[in-house]
Amino acid sequence: MLVLHALRGRLPDGRGNRKSSLPFEVIPTVTELFEDFDDISDLAEGLDDPSPGARIMAVIELADSADPSAIPHLARAITDVDAGVRKQAAQALTDFDGPDTATALVSVLKDPEPSVIEAAAISLTELKDPISGNAILPHLDDEDEVKLAACLAGIKELRRPEALGPAINALQHRSTTVRVQAVGVIGWLQDEAALPALREATKDADKLVRRTALAALGFSNSEHAEATLVNGLVDSEWMVRESAAETLAKTGGASCVEALRIALDDEFWQVRLKAVRSLGRLGATDAALQIAPMMDIPVPNLRKECAAVLGELAVPETAQFLEKYADDADPDVRKNVRWALEKLAA
Repeated sequence: MLVLHALRGRLPDGRGNRKSSLPFEVIPTVTELFEDFDDISDLAEGLDDPSPGARIMAVIELADSADPSAIPHLARAITDVDAGVRKQAAQALTDFDGPDTATALVSVLKDPEPSVIEAAAISLTELKDPISGNAILPHLDDEDEVKLAACLAGIKELRRPEALGPAINALQHRSTTVRVQAVGVIGWLQDEAALPALREATKDADKLVRRTALAALGFSNSEHAEATLVNGLVDSEWMVRESAAETLAKTGGASCVEALRIALDDEFWQVRLKAVRSLGRLGATDAALQIAPMMDIPVPNLRKECAAVLGELAVPETAQFLEKYADDADPDVRKNVRWALEKLAA
């Protein structure tokens, strides 16, 4: 589309001076001249259209306005008779924040249409203003597990201390999803007082809860946390062992190096990879000659990690294991190996 820009100079006044400090003024573009600048109330009128499709378009336009005054109208749309409109409104509220947005999203968590609840639950996790938590806190003991899980997920990153007690209570809930979200809330609060609850959660019957609880222990420098993580390295589920191996780099010290070295022999390469990474971050040079032979394992992701860690640890004797893969078929492995060899040669 052709867009015309025109610049018009100011004519000098009788004294030869310009009437403005600007040498010209900008004439609006053709697009701007014909653009329709509807206000929010005009856009909201579309919510009363008999066609669900038109009402959905009105919701989209209200969201596109990015105007906080659109929130009450979107809150009204979230009660629309049409599930498609309600879902679109729940999605649209992702772009807004604050208590009013949170209140609207919480109100729809018992919608008869699962897709509407899912959209609202996702939007809740996008809230960033801690004050938004005021609308969520009263629902952290709700009997409906879907609503409870969504509220826990929504308040997690808001880090409201008042959520700690309800989250600890929710660790006893029958729903795995609720327990996982409860662990997330506790982990984000990073309160040492909650350490016993997290340690207990690492014994949960469900592997996802155990895995999340071990990751949440990453905030603690307690020796009790370290001991719990070391125990996690022998869990029956590899994903739990992987989480323990990864988190030990954040909380562990020299005392956990031996446990991580044992994890290098895990039957799952994913666990080995995280153990290698943690040993590298802990600067465990004594483990370098145990890591080096793992370059022969035909898993590119693992070889890439081993090469990077061997470069970080810079133990000269590992060069012979790296040199074999300087021309590895995988470009990432090749890049890390060559980098590691440069570090060893420096």
